[in-house]
Parts: sequence; C-alpha cells; structure tokens
Amino acid sequence: MRRLKIDEVAQLTGLTKRTIRYYEEIGLFRTPERSHGKIRLYTEDDVKHIKRVMDAKEILGFSLQELQQFLSLKERVTSHKFHYQKASEQEDKEQDLAAMAAGLTEQASMLEEKMKKMLAFHQELTELIQKVDRLSS
Repeated sequence: MRRLKIDEVAQLTGLTKRTIRYYEEIGLFRTPERSHGKIRLYTEDDVKHIKRVMDAKEILGFSLQELQQFLSLKERVTSHKFHYQKASEQEDKEQDLAAMAAGLTEQASMLEEKMKKMLAFHQELTELIQKVDRLSS
C-alpha cells in the first residue's frame, strides 16, 4: 500500500501542511501512522477522507464545529455496537439511538436551510444574468 507524506497530501487536497496538522489536532482527520523518523504517512483512504471533509466544509458551508459534530455522529453510527443484553441496557440503547437520530435530524435540517439559502442566491444570480443578457441585446 502506497504511503504519502504530508507534502503530497497537501498538494493533492489543496490544503496547507499547517491546516492538515491543525485539522488532525482538532479531530477532523485521524492522526496518520508515522515512520520511524516520525514522518506522517497517509494512505489513499486518508486522502479521500480529507477531500470528503473539505467538500462538506466548502460546498455545504459547514463550520469546523459543525464538521466536528457531523463526524462525531457519523463515527457513533457507523461504529456503534448494538449488543445490549440486559433489559436495563435496552433503555440505554434506546437513549443512544434517540440521541443519534436527534443529532442527525438537526444536521439534516441545518443542511436543508443552507440549501434553501443557496437556491435563493442561485435564483438571484440567474435573474441578474438574464438582465445583463437583455441589456446587451
């Protein structure tokens, strides 16, 4: 498996090395393996993950805090083991699932609101383009 150094990752993602390190520090990206010389070594999956997180930040307009919340919820959902045995644990499971569903619903609502705003801006831009086209005719 090919390992990439931080310089290569920075080039592939368009981020600076400093930004990559900072995002690792705050938990947006997992800390990569290191060589014996303590050099960060990334996998191609790491690069895909970084690009996906940056898409959420740039395209969807997520703040760093919103990204952290989203990634935390995603991790909880995808890695959660639902092996509750006792009746008392069933209540814990239901509370966990309800909390995850509420967090995901909040994220989806926030995204829907942002999409409405983006569509309104898109409509405004379309109208301006049409005005410019009419003026040039």
